[in-house]
Amino acid sequence: MKIAIYGGAFNPVHNEHVNMALEAKRALGLDKVIVVPTNLSPHKSGSLTVSARDRLQMCRLAFEKYEGFEVSDCEIKRGGISYSYVTCRRFKKLYPGADLYFIMGADMLKSFGDWKEPEEILKCVTPLVCARENSEELKAYIRAFGARFKSGIVSFGYVGKSVSSTKVRALAALGEDISAYVPEEVKNLIRSRKLYAVTEVWGVKKLLTEERWQHTVRVAELAAKYAPKAKVFEYDAIVAAALHDCAKYLGESSPELKGFDFPAGVPAPVMHQYTGAYVAEHTFGISDKYVLNAIRYHTSGRENMGNLEKLIFLADLLEEGRDFEGAEYLRGLFKKDIDECLLAAFEHQLKYLEQQKKPVYALTKRAYEYLKDQK
Repeated sequence: MKIAIYGGAFNPVHNEHVNMALEAKRALGLDKVIVVPTNLSPHKSGSLTVSARDRLQMCRLAFEKYEGFEVSDCEIKRGGISYSYVTCRRFKKLYPGADLYFIMGADMLKSFGDWKEPEEILKCVTPLVCARENSEELKAYIRAFGARFKSGIVSFGYVGKSVSSTKVRALAALGEDISAYVPEEVKNLIRSRKLYAVTEVWGVKKLLTEERWQHTVRVAELAAKYAPKAKVFEYDAIVAAALHDCAKYLGESSPELKGFDFPAGVPAPVMHQYTGAYVAEHTFGISDKYVLNAIRYHTSGRENMGNLEKLIFLADLLEEGRDFEGAEYLRGLFKKDIDECLLAAFEHQLKYLEQQKKPVYALTKRAYEYLKDQK
């Protein structure tokens, strides 16, 4: 008997989770796939989340309609942090004569050495892996795995599409359509219960053009993606991204700006960061100083920026809709090192302003000089 365990946060489960499991079952002729949502994931803190029971229900809606799939609540019942080695031992005892596998995407295989008791996992199961978008990366990860663990591994030919739970959460947080990324039943559950919804920022859409709103959504997606790397909470990243341009089209006489004291000497393209922070606080009720500062300095930057400020500044500049010379280079740096990318971004911005003979705001120049001195 061939059985595969498929564990994960599934926060939420999406189409690529389902497609990968279906292809694994088909490719290896598996008799059963046991889907095991975690109770608490050891490596995924700070994300927008819902209850373990909600994630369990979403998994059941996504998988149980397929023959040979079972969704287990064993980790949720066990409580606490979920460790795969404990779960693998459990199923090894339940199915002593079976060939047991553990389904992984390339990203999971890459980090496998950081899991708790990886050698114990390998005593119970054989990794069953596929690529996530890039098959060449998977080959490199398999070589690194083999060099460290000297253990067998089985790969199957599925190559996943560019979908992530983080993207779905960001879209759901802003009330956007997620039907392209999750099963219909899961979409309906998320929508009906407003799972992941950050409803306090939904009103910003009416202050923006459709084009600017789509930019805002892309900034939120990118900010959520890199929130763990920036060491900020996903919720804070999404709120700051959602509101960073909230005053972009508000005139001085707008009721939302009543009582705002317009600072002198600010270039027109920069002013909306200050009015945005004011509107975020006085119209949307945001009181978190880190979120407000991320909005307040998202265009100019400043000296000694906080982690959330850096994240929103770069997400605003580098969201996928931006197309300027050097953008891909900066995106590559963003993946590797946020501070290195930030310095390069300021260099690019200053060069652009000088070439266009546009005024350089003092804060921007000081931010660049500060970062350069820190090297």
